Amino acid sequence: MVLQQLINGLMLGATYSLVAIGYTLIFGVLRLLHFAHGEVLMAGSFMGLYIILWTGLPLYITLPLSMIATGALGLLVEFFAIRPIRKDFHLAPLLSTIGVTIILQNLAIKLFGGYGTKFPEAITTANLQTGPYVISSAKILILGISLFLMVILYFVIAKTKVGRAMRAVSESHLTAGFLGVNVDRIVLVTFGIASALAGAAGVMAGISFHAVSPFIGLTFALKGLVVMLLGGLGNVVGAMMGGLILGVAEVISIVLIPPEINLQDVFSFGIMILILIFKPEGLFGSRISQG
Repeated sequence: MVLQQLINGLMLGATYSLVAIGYTLIFGVLRLLHFAHGEVLMAGSFMGLYIILWTGLPLYITLPLSMIATGALGLLVEFFAIRPIRKDFHLAPLLSTIGVTIILQNLAIKLFGGYGTKFPEAITTANLQTGPYVISSAKILILGISLFLMVILYFVIAKTKVGRAMRAVSESHLTAGFLGVNVDRIVLVTFGIASALAGAAGVMAGISFHAVSPFIGLTFALKGLVVMLLGGLGNVVGAMMGGLILGVAEVISIVLIPPEINLQDVFSFGIMILILIFKPEGLFGSRISQG
């Protein structure tokens, strides 16, 4: 029972981590809370759904295609809804992302209806018997894919030229520009990467919950914010670890608290309030400079 719940928690937490990493990357380079990030996840879940329904392609092709599509969506959001807005009015980009959220959600309702849609079987699910425990192979696969994407992202940020440029821009746009970094291009790339990760999270959420809806983005967007605060603003590794911690904590709360009470979200946002009060820099420390 404990092993099963641990796998469930890690799987859920890994999905949260992918969302929170996107928030963290965008906040790091622009100091912007991208409220439409959850709707990009929702778009990714529907893209994955219809790629499977219309083409019957396997998950290992559907997932990259969905990531490419949501990455392109992220580029469009940055290019048309954020870049043209005056930089000296700090609330304007924030309000713009809220507008994008409303547009994407209402567009999804118009196209797909306001109710949940069953997500097709993207993989053949088998139950793995380990002693007295029965673990779904789908959950192990989701956890493995999420961890793989996180490792790849960490390598990109730590070891590549693009990653070094992203770190430079997160410190100072002005200094990065003096050093020869094309700041606008790096911001665009950051949006693309963050949105691609959100798309992957959307597909895996569909596989995990067997259904998607135009409102799925709100839940994951709010949990992603909690994880970003838990891990520390601008701390990508903190976002990775924070998501896993929150996922396991939520599953433990479900086990300990009677299901009819349904305090899972109260538990999550209670953690957020406690962090803001007692450790506002997050468990792993903020990487955002105060100057």
